[in-house]
Amino acid sequence: MKKNMIFAMLLTLSFTLGLEATQMHGRPMLAQTPYAQAKILLGKGKPVFFEVGSDTCRSCRKMGKKLYTLTEAHPEYLIRFINVKEEREAATDMKIMMIPTQIIFDANGKEVYRHVGVLEDNILHGLLKKYGF
Repeated sequence: MKKNMIFAMLLTLSFTLGLEATQMHGRPMLAQTPYAQAKILLGKGKPVFFEVGSDTCRSCRKMGKKLYTLTEAHPEYLIRFINVKEEREAATDMKIMMIPTQIIFDANGKEVYRHVGVLEDNILHGLLKKYGF
């Protein structure tokens, strides 16, 4: 009887911990946009944010989750994820050396900001404000 009770408690605990992990880390990533489709957004009168990385890179997934949450709150923001694991020519074209890389283009399509790594939330929000998102 005690073995069954201990087993049930362990099962409940493992399920609870698994659920917490899923809720904490289970947010979706920003959806991938083909590079050719993302490029045509440039110079159309609105700023554009490119998140350049891979869906298999831990830091890229972290940024992708942040940006997914952001675009859920602000669907009007032009934020696109370019997966250079699948589109290697995009990495060459954008001169990507490391991932994740964030690139912001102004309303005229000119690159105005580039960063490598994960952006802190306060910096990300400051950049979006600064560049008119």
